[in-house]
Amino acid sequence: MEKFIHSQTSLFEQLGLPSAPEEIRRFIETHCHLPGHLALHEAPFWSNSQSKFLLENIQSDADWSEVIDSLNVALRQPQK
Repeated sequence: MEKFIHSQTSLFEQLGLPSAPEEIRRFIETHCHLPGHLALHEAPFWSNSQSKFLLENIQSDADWSEVIDSLNVALRQPQK
């Protein structure tokens, strides 16, 4: 069975966040520098439902996990 690959745009839509490329970039710039000791789903800027979605999909290695991992990396990188 082929695994479905989600985009950052679809992840932001799923999370109920603005999903235009410039809005995604702005979100990442605003929330980057997430401390290494803090799990992505524990970040203070998520709602309870967003946090739950992120945690459940990472723990179950769901179709969303690859794009969630990508967002996790982006939120820990210094932005230019």
